[in-house]
Amino acid sequence: MTDTRLQDMRAQVDVINLQILELLSKRATLTSDIGKVQAELGTTFYDPQREAFMLEQLERNNKGPFSNETIKALFREIFRASLALEEKEARAKILVQRKTPDEKTIIRMPDGYEIGNGDFTMISGPCAVESFEQMDTTAAALAERGVRILRGMAYKPRTSPYDFQGMGEPGLQIARQVANKYNMYITSEIMDLSQIPMMSDYVDIFWVGARNMYNSFLLKALGHVRQPVILKRGMSATLEEFLYAAEYIVSSGNPNVILIERGIRTFEKWTRNTLDIGGVAVLMLESHLPIIVDVSHSAGRRDIAIPMAKAAKACGADGLMVEVHPNPPVAMSDAKQQLYIHQFHELMDALGDVRKEPVAT
Repeated sequence: MTDTRLQDMRAQVDVINLQILELLSKRATLTSDIGKVQAELGTTFYDPQREAFMLEQLERNNKGPFSNETIKALFREIFRASLALEEKEARAKILVQRKTPDEKTIIRMPDGYEIGNGDFTMISGPCAVESFEQMDTTAAALAERGVRILRGMAYKPRTSPYDFQGMGEPGLQIARQVANKYNMYITSEIMDLSQIPMMSDYVDIFWVGARNMYNSFLLKALGHVRQPVILKRGMSATLEEFLYAAEYIVSSGNPNVILIERGIRTFEKWTRNTLDIGGVAVLMLESHLPIIVDVSHSAGRRDIAIPMAKAAKACGADGLMVEVHPNPPVAMSDAKQQLYIHQFHELMDALGDVRKEPVAT
């Protein structure tokens, strides 16, 4: 038979539990309001000095029986949960976040061509512009299969300063000439915001490479251009960081952003990077922006391009980026990952109808 004293003490504990819960809820509401003010001011949610002050105050006022270490551990969990709540509410307000299941951004080009409307968009071309003949031969093959977006990379950020860095503006002139010939759009990588005026004369879609995903000054500047922007995920970037990078562009005034998943750096050595196909599926749930899968930079090898392309289409991506070169072994950059033209045709045959596969819901 249970002692009545024990029942009374347990009843008191139950009451205190509810009081603690009520106080935690009040604290959470207050910290949420603080987060809203911080978001308006553009300040960071996490303030280590503030956290240190609160822990010190708690330690000074702790009368036991819990040790100071236990009290600090308990409140660190409360601080962590409060911070997560602030960040969750802030994410719900960012412009690139999907608000409803049917919300999506469709990029419309001047002649009516659309990206993100349900068709499987192909972006293709050599890794870099090397000559008119190289670009013309490649573009002819791509145009034959209905590809409208041509890679025209004139600037190549390389790990080694002694590797081929691109042809610069002459390369853009070649790319523009070839694109005009085959009724294609040019996308080219921009390295610095100072290049915007010059490149605007040549490109239809600006391309931000993985190295520049964190370049907030460039991203904000591209929020003021008229052209759409392709944004590549950084090699070690989280999906959250990737979306915040896109937010810089969209919040600065340019809603036409296309995300590219290009693989992330892992411990694997048999591919150049690891294609985060799960990340693609998550991004489709979290954001309304179109997402393209880059099977060239993720694999770093052409012999597995077809199964990776099939995976990209099957998971519901809006399109594919694949590099193609008339003679890959002599390419001046990324020779191992560029497809021969006949391999490109094989890939297109394998993909079949360039419509997205329906995604199970």
